[in-house]
Amino acid sequence: MIAAGADLKIYIATRPIDFRCGHDGLAAKVQEMLRLDPFSGAAFVFRSKRADRIEILVWDRTGLVLVHKRLEGCKFVWPTIADGVMRISPAMFAALFEGLDWRLVRPEEARRPQAAG
Repeated sequence: MIAAGADLKIYIATRPIDFRCGHDGLAAKVQEMLRLDPFSGAAFVFRSKRADRIEILVWDRTGLVLVHKRLEGCKFVWPTIADGVMRISPAMFAALFEGLDWRLVRPEEARRPQAAG
């Protein structure tokens, strides 16, 4: 189960990948392409070439979890294709997973209180 709480780090691989590689292949891509630790507990999001499917890889302390989602009749909004990785917030991830334009999700700035109470 992936619980996108405020402390979950979510990384997006900006280049499309081949989805035939499975759990171990994706973990290797996290290490080699993204230069990150696939067993850190962070969520790693990958897209297909057609942008209608995503796969999410997470280590949950007992094993690797792989979630695959395919949108019907539309495509996921994705950053510009380039080598690299970007980090997004849990709110942006929720919008991405729903097939929405996650780039429109912006946190509201809260004014810092002058005093408690």
